[in-house]
Amino acid sequence: MRIHHLNCGSLRKIPPLGTEPTADVAHRERAAVCHCLLIETDSDGLVLVDTGLGTADLRHPERSLGADWVAYARPALDPEESALRQVVRLGYAPRDVRHIVLTHLHRDHTGGLPDFPHARVHVHPDEYRSVTDPAAPHHRHSLDRFMSAHRAHHPLLTPAVAVRDGEWFGFRDVARPRGLAGELLVPLPGHSAGHAGVAVRDGDGRWLLHAGDAYMHHGEIEHTPPRSHPALDPVQQGAQTDAAARVLTRDRLRGLRRDHADEVTVLSAHDPWEFARLTARAGS
Repeated sequence: MRIHHLNCGSLRKIPPLGTEPTADVAHRERAAVCHCLLIETDSDGLVLVDTGLGTADLRHPERSLGADWVAYARPALDPEESALRQVVRLGYAPRDVRHIVLTHLHRDHTGGLPDFPHARVHVHPDEYRSVTDPAAPHHRHSLDRFMSAHRAHHPLLTPAVAVRDGEWFGFRDVARPRGLAGELLVPLPGHSAGHAGVAVRDGDGRWLLHAGDAYMHHGEIEHTPPRSHPALDPVQQGAQTDAAARVLTRDRLRGLRRDHADEVTVLSAHDPWEFARLTARAGS
């Protein structure tokens, strides 16, 4: 199994995030990223974790993403950053992406869905219910953020299945995407109604946890006390459905990193310094 780290959308309004003095990352200003994973599996074809911004978003950003969001986030609108183009550059056809696993259904994570209309799209059962059941908590909030342009093709949205004794490093109610053997959806509540991380083992047997928007800057889980980024705080606070749950999730991720750093690597969807470190390490 090989895992590619893809930036599927540079967001330039949130930054410039300033420089980050670390030993292994260049000291320069960076745009926030839409960090996606492309997983080459042995039996399930290609699996895409989150999709970033899609080709239609880049052609017609205000129509597809919403004028207010575009004005705020100022996406780079570079077609070469789309997951579709990056899959093709790696030598694959779009239809080779058979499964998409989403951390949640916000626009900067779902934009690429129309580029892979044949793929089965997996979400945690709570996230699925939030957009399909009018009686679900945060139903209107969830639908407002799952853009109509990203679901107009009627994606094969599928709730993951609860895992028996579903626990992963102390995280409960873990679910497995239908038809996939290696990936898990780990509840990380607070940001969206059914926000979840995606856990997968890399080629060396280590776990990689894509934590979505559970945190947005590595200082939140690496520093004591937690150190967030002032440019990203308004984004997090404006999107969250439950602030207390989000803070609890962040603290649990801090504990996971502290106690299991030799077994698990945690990453967020938007931190550009994490993305730089991981792409340098993976060579992708």
